[in-house]
Amino acid sequence: MSEKWTTANIPDQRGRVAVVTGANTGLGYETAKALAERGASVVLAVRNVEKGERAAARMTGNVTVQALDLTSLDSVRTAAAALRSRLDRLDLLINNAGVMYTPKQTTRDGFEMQFGTNHLGHFALTGLLLDLMLPVPGSRVVTVSSTGHRIRAAIHFDDLQWERSYSRAAAYGQSKLANLMFTYELQRRLATHGTTVAVAAHPGMSSTELARNTPAALRLPLTWLAPLITQTPAMGALPTLRAATDPAALGGQYYGPGGRNEVMGHPRLVTSSPESYEVAVQQRLWAVSEDLTGVKFPVVQSKQNSFPSGSAITGSLLETGGFRPRLHPGL
Repeated sequence: MSEKWTTANIPDQRGRVAVVTGANTGLGYETAKALAERGASVVLAVRNVEKGERAAARMTGNVTVQALDLTSLDSVRTAAAALRSRLDRLDLLINNAGVMYTPKQTTRDGFEMQFGTNHLGHFALTGLLLDLMLPVPGSRVVTVSSTGHRIRAAIHFDDLQWERSYSRAAAYGQSKLANLMFTYELQRRLATHGTTVAVAAHPGMSSTELARNTPAALRLPLTWLAPLITQTPAMGALPTLRAATDPAALGGQYYGPGGRNEVMGHPRLVTSSPESYEVAVQQRLWAVSEDLTGVKFPVVQSKQNSFPSGSAITGSLLETGGFRPRLHPGL
């Protein structure tokens, strides 16, 4: 594997179809742009169609736009139906869109905004599109998490919607932890199909609009420090692009920047928090997510307590019921 993986390492994507959420700006824009430049037919799934059209006009290749508001399950269902009507296959679903550190507010369905947008919206979209992917060899679901998944890392089943109290950072951490748990449980369920895999990525510290809701007390210091502790959106998109296109990537893997503390640098395999590997919590979260969204996935029953043969992560069970991660031999 290349020590400094770049967009030059992306294989020819001609004949492949990709849907990228939140692709009109930042990481999503750079991800979609790179895939289109390598020949993929790319759909920008965005809340603001006008901005999406302007973004598409700046890209080369076959790029179209689909309205998608992840804060509304009605919009997710409408978008999925529209995509199913226009696509006969889907090779890549990039669950990139997200919100961060929002003031306390809810989605149109009454979910806490960060959990509802970052996790539940993408959970529903994936479930509604997955049967377009299952017949396609080499298809991948790539979900973008964050190092923020380690912040007060827990899925608060007793108060998922933060109705009793609210912490912007902890709610964001929960949503990003949910992204990883969703990826790992989805991979377990997909493994017996042998076609589609689930992979995760995170961008490190990237200079994007995502941090616009950072508390005012931190905004100015972060602005001063940004040149030292953040990288460009183009660099931040590389872990996602590697997860989506590297022929060596396996289901259940997690990619992030290779520099110190995974803040910046070229993408490599990284390890998520111990909490993210807790199988019982993954499966409970899956069941709760199905109940909240009303979306059932068209996949076989999951295997219990182990990543299947050929997945990216193996390991012995911890006392907590989770996994001690170990990278797949030879990677």
